[in-house]
Amino acid sequence: MPRKTKTTDAPPPVAATTKPKRSRDKAKKPRTTKKQACLRLLRREKGVSLADLQRATGWQAHSVRGFLSGTIRKLDGVELEALTPDRGPRRYRITETTVGS
Repeated sequence: MPRKTKTTDAPPPVAATTKPKRSRDKAKKPRTTKKQACLRLLRREKGVSLADLQRATGWQAHSVRGFLSGTIRKLDGVELEALTPDRGPRRYRITETTVGS
């Protein structure tokens, strides 16, 4: 018996998972890094608590403390202060210092 060949007049199927093309004209929104977010919070007048920094970054407490002691203390022109209020958690803030003092 002769073999039958398929003849189709239909166009090839389109993939169902095609993504819409993004416009190149849109300016990308600059991303805020976790370091930038921490610095913004630490510059507040009242400072920021460890728990606030944890919520902002998603880090665990030991990671936040390591960031404060390892990264922030090494920045030139910045001094890290640990504020201990009568009530409530310890708060941290940074103050700008003049270089060379």
